[in-house]
Amino acid sequence: MNDDIVARIEANPKYHELVRKRSSYSTIMSILMIIAYYGYILLIAFNKEWLGTPLAPGMVTTIGIPLGVGVIIFTIVITNVYVRKANTEFDDMSAEVIREASKK
Repeated sequence: MNDDIVARIEANPKYHELVRKRSSYSTIMSILMIIAYYGYILLIAFNKEWLGTPLAPGMVTTIGIPLGVGVIIFTIVITNVYVRKANTEFDDMSAEVIREASKK
């Protein structure tokens, strides 16, 4: 019986749409995260002087600190965006595919 349900799920065009959407969305989100993280690492590696520049004359905090905090905040935001989409659109699509496969 499980093999029959699996076959029906794999034959469902909505399942293939779900896989395509989820894969492309996760790829885009991964690329954004890689750009943010490795961009910051590359700045550390190749432009330390700029990152070490104080935000204002006489200030101890440098440009690198808010940028590093920004990478962390960006990570939290992008994770939240992905989880919200996964818990709404992707879960709804999954439930619909499973419901259709279980009916037959």
